[in-house]
Amino acid sequence: MAVNPNIKIVVADDSGTMRIMFKQILNKAGYENLVMAVNGADGLEKVKAEKPDLVISDWNMPQMDGLEFLQALRATDEFKTLPFIMATAQSDKGQQIAIMNAGGNGHVPKPFDEAQISKAIEIAFSAETADKAPVKKKRHVVGGRVELNVAHIQITDHLALGALKYRIDQGDVEPVHFDLTTSMKTGWNPIQEGLENGEIDCAFVLAPIAMDLFAYDAPIRLVLFAHKNGSTFIRSRHYDPRFDSLQSFYRYKVVDIPHKMSVHHMLAHQFLKELGLKPGVPGKKAINVRFEVVPPVKMPGIMKENEDVAGFMVAEPVATKAIVGEIGNLEFYSATRWDNHPCCIVAMQEDFIQKHPEAAQEFVSLLVETGEYIENDKIRAARIAVGFLDPEGKLGLNPQVLQNVFSQPKAIRWDGLYPVADDLDKIQKYMHDVMEIGRIIDLDRFIEKRFADKAYK
Repeated sequence: MAVNPNIKIVVADDSGTMRIMFKQILNKAGYENLVMAVNGADGLEKVKAEKPDLVISDWNMPQMDGLEFLQALRATDEFKTLPFIMATAQSDKGQQIAIMNAGGNGHVPKPFDEAQISKAIEIAFSAETADKAPVKKKRHVVGGRVELNVAHIQITDHLALGALKYRIDQGDVEPVHFDLTTSMKTGWNPIQEGLENGEIDCAFVLAPIAMDLFAYDAPIRLVLFAHKNGSTFIRSRHYDPRFDSLQSFYRYKVVDIPHKMSVHHMLAHQFLKELGLKPGVPGKKAINVRFEVVPPVKMPGIMKENEDVAGFMVAEPVATKAIVGEIGNLEFYSATRWDNHPCCIVAMQEDFIQKHPEAAQEFVSLLVETGEYIENDKIRAARIAVGFLDPEGKLGLNPQVLQNVFSQPKAIRWDGLYPVADDLDKIQKYMHDVMEIGRIIDLDRFIEKRFADKAYK
């Protein structure tokens, strides 16, 4: 359904940076008739005065948050059916359910792009529901090999998939049970949606995203860790040790993270908490360091232009490029706080595992073997990574930059990818008990170890 681009939209977000990003993204999507509000209370007044066609709101805001804003609109006859989209860092499934139960018409997790917000707007103006039931995918089998579609994003964390594809394309290995197709996504949200609705067979995805989906009965299983280590916390160049302590520098500032459900969020939270600070997302709780979710590739530019952003935590190669470009300085490598920690995992549809166990086994075994292949020749791996992660040259990657990434102390690793339940338990307990995010899941049910058991035997 095509939506009139001239509709009036009230956008509510208490972050100046995010209001700018909202405007840029909506303009790219073709929507320019925008009325900006700084929180839910301001948004409510703007709705009453402007009579918009649509509301897009953040959740975590002072005075009146997004959910209270939505509830206030639904309590009045005039705005009971006004289309309302929550575009927020509250990306876990439980929050999405709360939005729909309160009468929302859609949810777009941050970070999002113009395609994702356009899709949400179209759904909000139609009878379609944003939540699709899992689809039973018909997979083609040719010559005894089933198609296997594996999704990823443009980060070095996912190089094992790229290196395996390279080996297959070069004829170094020839799978017997599957034909590999890789699908590069623009961010975590399309991967999350594809895993949930069954459109993706398998994905390299942040562990807490997959765990949260599993907690709400998404039929997926973890079959392998995708890598270990590999993320970096970058501190703004505006830090001056002559005048600032780390505590005073980060207090009342912003720290950017790639996703709410991420190890980046957890490790950054731990670091700031140890400085004696109270990090979190804005809302009812008193905080003095604000987390904002933004696309990784935009983090350096945002920090360069905005002195309120004191740092960001991100996967490579974004962090190294920010240091080389003198946008920021190294605060810490993630492995110095937790050596050999998991981050992304390989999540596979339960339906694929049940119907094609030989293909699942072969894929996991080849990933394990390819991890060693990467570790044994980092120069070759850097060349492969450029072609896989930056095929159109938009990131400006080159083999030397990636060799520098791979040679960092306690750098990202692709060996020893066996899925250790205790590591995931450490993540889920800290996020649930300390950060009050997500649910505790049964890891014995979530982790399908048989393929890794055989691969590492």
